[in-house]
Amino acid sequence: MIGARIGDSSQDTLELVDVNIAADGSTSDVSCEERGVEEPCVGMEFESEDAAKKFYDEYARHTGFKMRIDQCRRSEVDKKIISRRLSCNKEGYYTKSKNQFGHIRKQHTSSRQGCNAMMLVRVNKFGKWVVTKFEKDHTHPLVLSTCLSVNEGDCKERRIQGLTAELKHQDGLIKFYREHLCMLLGEIEQQTEVLSTKIQVAVNNVREIETKEQK
Repeated sequence: MIGARIGDSSQDTLELVDVNIAADGSTSDVSCEERGVEEPCVGMEFESEDAAKKFYDEYARHTGFKMRIDQCRRSEVDKKIISRRLSCNKEGYYTKSKNQFGHIRKQHTSSRQGCNAMMLVRVNKFGKWVVTKFEKDHTHPLVLSTCLSVNEGDCKERRIQGLTAELKHQDGLIKFYREHLCMLLGEIEQQTEVLSTKIQVAVNNVREIETKEQK
């Protein structure tokens, strides 16, 4: 079960506090509970590795960073994954690499800033995935998504309204282009009839001239 603690007494209460960094550089304390998400802790259990990934990814989104699926360790017996490190996407530093000719590859923009925030989970003898290490602190400002800083339901509703308005706009454009296309086809048809009439008149005139010359 997600959120279970191992070896914690009822008196051992952690203060779940995070820092939201505003645009002007000021900070305000916002608890994970206020954001509606539980903070990881050593001893927390999950039913599977995927459940642990999903939990940490949700925690990351509500806290203001992106998760990176990091290193894993496999069993020497059956090669199954027995531990997984889940990190902040700014973990570590970019290292220059060389190609097969020894030339340094072109450096790409890297988001890594040496952040140590991470959660390490390991499978126990009961098949549960347990948090064995958790680093909370980041080395960079946390950027909370606008949709997560307000009620998510309201955010989704605004997105739906925006998409609906865009669809109506596109429908209006389709109707506009259809009407103009019909007008254009009508004009082409009229011009075709006029041209056909002129051609027929010209043919008749040529025939009359040929008839007169034969006489």
